[in-house]
Amino acid sequence: MAYARSSRLDRPVDIGRDHVLGAPTADITLVEYGSYACPYCHAAHDVIAKLRDRFGDRMRYVFRHLPIAGSEDAEPAAVLAEFASETSGKFWPVHDALMRRGPTFAPGDFERIAAAFDLPPRDEAHAPAIRAAERRVREDAESARRSGALVTPTFFINNRRYEGPWDENALAEAMLGSLGHRIQTATLDFVRWGPSAGFLLLLMSVLAIALTNSPAGPAFESWWRTPLDIHFGGEAFGLPLLDWVNDGLLTIFFLVVGLEIKREFTVGRLASRRAAALPIAAAIGGMIAPALIYLAVIPAGPMLHGWGVPIATDTAFAVALIALLGDRVPVELRVFLTAAVVVDDLVAIAILALFYSGDIDTGYLVAAALVTGLLAVLNQSGIYRALPYAVLGVVLWACLHHAGLHPTLAGVILAVATPTRPPANLYALTAQAEMVVRAEMRSAGDGVLRHGPSEPALRALDVIHDRIESPANKLLRSVEPWSSYVVLPVFALANAGVVLSFDVIEGHARLMLAIVLGLVLGKPIGIFLAASLAVRLGIAVKPAEYAWRQLLGAGTLAGIGFTMSLFIASHAFPSDADFAAAKISIFLASLVAGSLGALILWSRADLDKELTVTSRLRRTAAPPSGSPAGSFGDQGG
Repeated sequence: MAYARSSRLDRPVDIGRDHVLGAPTADITLVEYGSYACPYCHAAHDVIAKLRDRFGDRMRYVFRHLPIAGSEDAEPAAVLAEFASETSGKFWPVHDALMRRGPTFAPGDFERIAAAFDLPPRDEAHAPAIRAAERRVREDAESARRSGALVTPTFFINNRRYEGPWDENALAEAMLGSLGHRIQTATLDFVRWGPSAGFLLLLMSVLAIALTNSPAGPAFESWWRTPLDIHFGGEAFGLPLLDWVNDGLLTIFFLVVGLEIKREFTVGRLASRRAAALPIAAAIGGMIAPALIYLAVIPAGPMLHGWGVPIATDTAFAVALIALLGDRVPVELRVFLTAAVVVDDLVAIAILALFYSGDIDTGYLVAAALVTGLLAVLNQSGIYRALPYAVLGVVLWACLHHAGLHPTLAGVILAVATPTRPPANLYALTAQAEMVVRAEMRSAGDGVLRHGPSEPALRALDVIHDRIESPANKLLRSVEPWSSYVVLPVFALANAGVVLSFDVIEGHARLMLAIVLGLVLGKPIGIFLAASLAVRLGIAVKPAEYAWRQLLGAGTLAGIGFTMSLFIASHAFPSDADFAAAKISIFLASLVAGSLGALILWSRADLDKELTVTSRLRRTAAPPSGSPAGSFGDQGG
């Protein structure tokens, strides 16, 4: 899961320091991070002028520097504007002149602009003003970085980054705070909040438990068992609503898991052996240990089949707690836990397919294999359109369902088959896009009988945009929010409901103990021992940025089983009483594991000391330059 960049203006507007146009008491503040060498900023310059005419005293405009890379003129132009401010207070006249003269500047342009506004010479006598101007440009660029402004122009409206189109009408609508814009802004703020997915999952779980234990409980449970049929001509295919959620809707979640796994193993954190070894080893250990503990507590009997329940980790809750802990969790530890959870999900899906499927129908199994082969042919043939994959994905889902395998496997297979392709040549594609835009502007220059870009131009730009992002990444970006904010909350609402009664414990004490011990103890013990063994054997390297105790805390957070544990339990325990006991055990274990993990990671005692000792040991064990690395130095402490 990617961590979103900041969407808030890091340094608030300071009338005494910033360059401000407009009334100090204006209720709308528009801040632009821009560059005089950026052609898009020059286009935006005219838009800003129209907005100032439109809003008058209601608007104040602030310009901050973010010189673009790759231009020899970007920083000198910014320094010239600040030099004008330092020496004569003529920032805005010089700013306007630079915007009208650029974005490309001829030799001598800066000198001519300076002379036009009677600026003093930039000589030794004015060296302090030059240094102040250079410092101001650097400070603005640093403020842009902290505020999440990565490109020019980037706008902030009342301290919040604006991410829509920057034509006059779109900007004006955002500045006025229309209902649609407010809803969009609130949604983006919630999604960017790190714990948002976990919070929504928790909310739906609490709602499910409350409804199940209310007078509406029987009706609530009965509603999920309502049959829902799909008719194709004279044929009908039907499942209860709960099965549509667990077998159908959850396929989207497995598709996302498969796409994340594919990304991590190709271009992500698991792309290299050294980076992948530690989280892979930890994930495997974190699944073996809980299963062994479960089997030790329940060595025989019908409940033995539930050994897969405590092996899984809930990504949303684990990531939510890590986000709440903030800088107490190093970025490297977040990477480790996220990668381990990705591997955990992959193995859990395989275990679900191998051990928790029904009777196998050979005919449909062969049909599923043929459809998988067709998906592979499409991939190898370089077909990048989504429609053929989507159609075959639906057919594969139906074949797997009738074959007796869990149909959500279709999501993983579809993810593996979704094509990736070599990275795009951004320079060539940008040049092509500029050529299309310029040709369109020339043909539309007379403005006669034209209301916008031509359809051929729009199609050409669509093709260029489509080439920049691989189909797999595009699908992941499109589907992941649906998985996090629709699929998993609906799954929790459908599956988390359980009647809270001491009667559930009767006859299920060993089952509940096995699940709780497996998640609360098995997960951290397995992750810690497997990771330390991999490091000692020289298979993996632990980053020095986090201590072993912090790794143990992350392993403890992995004991939050919830979604996948509930899913496996629903297949492992056909009895409602057994499933209810398993649910309560999973809730209890997840609560304890989350609390203990947060407590371990919250405390900073002795961490600095341990990290300092580790760093010294690494330096001591490091071989001389040019000599082979020793095993202890490679282990990273």
